[in-house]
Amino acid sequence: MTLRTKLIVLATALVVLAGVATASVLHAVGREDRKNQVQAGGPPVRGGQVSLAPDSGRRIVFRNMAWGPHRDELATVPAADPAGPRTASGVKCLRFYAAAGTGVCLQAERGAVRDGYRAVILDAGLKEKAHYSLPGIPTRARVSPSGRLAAWTVFVGGDSYAGTDFSTRTAILDTRTGRLTRTLEDFAIERDGHPYHASDVNFWGVTFADDEHFYATMATARKTYLVRGDLTARKVTTLRTNLECPSLSPDGTRLAFKKRVPGLPADDPWRLYVLDLATMRETPLAEPRGVDDQLVWQDDRTVAYSLPGDYGADLYTLPADGTGSPHRLLTAGLAPAYLD
Repeated sequence: MTLRTKLIVLATALVVLAGVATASVLHAVGREDRKNQVQAGGPPVRGGQVSLAPDSGRRIVFRNMAWGPHRDELATVPAADPAGPRTASGVKCLRFYAAAGTGVCLQAERGAVRDGYRAVILDAGLKEKAHYSLPGIPTRARVSPSGRLAAWTVFVGGDSYAGTDFSTRTAILDTRTGRLTRTLEDFAIERDGHPYHASDVNFWGVTFADDEHFYATMATARKTYLVRGDLTARKVTTLRTNLECPSLSPDGTRLAFKKRVPGLPADDPWRLYVLDLATMRETPLAEPRGVDDQLVWQDDRTVAYSLPGDYGADLYTLPADGTGSPHRLLTAGLAPAYLD
């Protein structure tokens, strides 16, 4: 092959590669632009006022996933009419939760070189009270029943959430004093009645019992544990194995959670259960599909959770006593909080 032929081949290859790259970029831009366009058949969404204030009526506040100009914004619908028109706030969150007039919104910050993330504490009118940089990708958020404490979990490394080769960081903030516990890994651990120390400890999925105590998942040595935490003592105690992303019922008597079931695929290993804290008896819930979410209690009898849908995620409800069947609560929604 002559030098001239080699140069022609090289130039042709560069042109082809440039064309492929340009087409890929245009395709990605096109897909992103379509997400900003209202889709026929999607839920109606309009801009307006969204409040986290107590005594404002029973409602659901959640991340709106419907395509259009309000995608990813916090939106609200009456709890009695979840399929009705949505009011969107203009505030975008990847993960969200709220209680007693306090919200925590985990956001993406788009940068010229790389993206970043932050946790934003919101007041009842969705105004920012404080914000904190996050060391990784947001995955879980919770607020204590009083609204005083906020917790969040982020991924900081690893590959598969379905396996154990990942790393998380879980923080708890006292919104009244501004005291931030940056990682639960600094807490003392009691496992099976004995002090425990290991370099591979991870925590995620906090749910608050009150402003002193919480439940969460701890992983170590390729096992997961339900732990009960004490913020004053800065200590966690293991209660049970194979329990992830607990969510405490409003009456404080039960935990809804996901657990790994032997024989299921490695990338979809979870099924839903409820644990009675008095008897430690588990009840499997009537959801045959795998759910990778931290459930929310609609009331003392019903749980809510997300599953993949046409717009990214849909919300479902299910009786918490093991009876019944899943019911789709609303399409194109994620990270709900039930407020009164």
